[in-house]
Amino acid sequence: MTASGPLGPPASGLEGPPPGRRLLPRVVGLFAPYRARLVWITLAIVVSSGLGIVNPFLTQRVFDDALFVAGGPRLGLLSVLVGLMVAVPLVAALIGVGQTYLTTGLGNHVMADLRNRLFAHMQAMDLGFFTATKTGAIQSRLANDVGGVQTVLTDTASSILANVVTVVSSLVAMLLLSWQLTLVALALMPLFIWLQTRVGRVRRALAARTQTSLSDMTAITQESLSVSGVLLAKVFNRQAFEIRRYREENDRQVDLQVRQTMSGQSFFAVVQTFFGITPAIVYLVSGYAIDRGSAITAGTIVAFTTLQSRLLFPIVQLMRVSLDVQTSMALFGRVFEYLDLVPAVADSTQARELRPDLVRGQISLKEVWFAYPGQPEGSWALRQVSLQVEPGQLAAVVGPSGAGKTTLSYLVPRLYDVRRGAVLLDGVDVREVTLASLADAIGMVTQDTYLFHATIADNLRYAREGADQAELEAAARAANIHDRILSFDAGYETVVGERGYRLSGGEKQRLAIARVLLKNPRVLILDEATSALDTTSERLVQEALETVMRGRTTIAIAHRLSTILGADVIFVIDDGRVVEQGSHSELVERGGIYARLYAEQFASGRVQARCADGVVFADGMVLPHASAASP
Repeated sequence: MTASGPLGPPASGLEGPPPGRRLLPRVVGLFAPYRARLVWITLAIVVSSGLGIVNPFLTQRVFDDALFVAGGPRLGLLSVLVGLMVAVPLVAALIGVGQTYLTTGLGNHVMADLRNRLFAHMQAMDLGFFTATKTGAIQSRLANDVGGVQTVLTDTASSILANVVTVVSSLVAMLLLSWQLTLVALALMPLFIWLQTRVGRVRRALAARTQTSLSDMTAITQESLSVSGVLLAKVFNRQAFEIRRYREENDRQVDLQVRQTMSGQSFFAVVQTFFGITPAIVYLVSGYAIDRGSAITAGTIVAFTTLQSRLLFPIVQLMRVSLDVQTSMALFGRVFEYLDLVPAVADSTQARELRPDLVRGQISLKEVWFAYPGQPEGSWALRQVSLQVEPGQLAAVVGPSGAGKTTLSYLVPRLYDVRRGAVLLDGVDVREVTLASLADAIGMVTQDTYLFHATIADNLRYAREGADQAELEAAARAANIHDRILSFDAGYETVVGERGYRLSGGEKQRLAIARVLLKNPRVLILDEATSALDTTSERLVQEALETVMRGRTTIAIAHRLSTILGADVIFVIDDGRVVEQGSHSELVERGGIYARLYAEQFASGRVQARCADGVVFADGMVLPHASAASP
């Protein structure tokens, strides 16, 4: 279908990374925006690590050229060499401070970028993803998994580079001093590298299991310590069960953390022991070499063992870092797993912007078939649904529970996409317009009103950030909630509490209506907005709804038929199909499903007579015997 009507220029589509890419290049790619800082960090690391091998050579000069020479110590040369030995560590330390500042800033910026990307991608995911995923699991990816890679991003990269430079420079220096002693010092390195690889695989698997357990703990916490969860546990006396459930997962987490920490500790003990005794082996080998006429000097031996001791820490660090990287790869895998998710509902590459001033509000469903994600096509929630609502009309959707009423309301703002057929706004397929502009054109008031733990004013401004106080008050008056807000000590600055628990159901609904009024959408969807309210609250909310519906196209999902008796058109949904449509009087006269629903809600005490044709009610409605409601 060609986009026309209230459409502007094309918008770019949502593009995500292709699945299955290798992790390491993607992790390295996180640093791409900070190339200049990386250059400075690399330069600082190379210089400071290179300075580290200067002192062993100065030590050799001290021993062989300044201290133990014919005629006694050469004090002038000794003073110069000692001065250099003092200056080199000072310069290296100053460079190290600057390097730490640069690397810490870089790592935390990359962490922030990763969190921002993940949060933004989660915002782009479709509603079906969130209905199938625990909120705590999503929170765990953002907090625990991203937090778990912080050390790798802030310290590991620089640590690897610094240690590599140190190891390479030390090895070169050791080879220059004595290649024979170098072979002795590194005899078991191939074995250590092989063992380190084996340990890394174990730790990576443990890290993945640890994060899964941590995710489960977060989910339990989020579910059981929310206001609704605590209320449910208290009402059903299930606090002990919740405590036991959390304790069991916590014990599992402790076990995994201990196993992860201890994996490889014996390996590192062997490595450290080997490097600890290597100087003694070097002394022994040097003694035999000198005994056989070798020209190895005392200065060479001292310089070599100094370098060899200096080699211990960076090699062990590299092995530890390698294990940490492999562990972090499991966490990066979990983060990129979410980043690779492709939203089932997203802007197409040809999507266009709706122009709000040109939206008329005509809604059409053409041969719509829909099944929820994860359900086979045979499990249809809607089947071959076709209907049309003209601009400015109030269209009611009624039917038994589970018939598909709410599902239909989800398709108009593209919270889900149809499997077959099309949903049209002013003759344009909603899949051909951007989600943002579609959301601006459509407002929803649901039965389960969500309010943030913030002030009333903040909750209202969620619809329009720049709304001033006068606009807030005008919307609140139209929604019959202004006077109630002023009755609070803090007025519009009253904090409503978690999910608005400080307010009654009717007050929350009227705040939701005021919020929609601030948004000022051309199309309004009301999903059983009064079904859970008492009579007084329903009357107040209904009056507010009459205000908000004025001049808008409205689709009202109704359980209480009293709220939609004056609808322009009523669609009756049963088993996912539109089985009836017409005005209230037309549907009552037809004596079908709507008439039965009407009788169930209004017929009590109003039976006027029984006759051969059926049951006659006080308002003149006649139902056949087969469908008559009991008086």
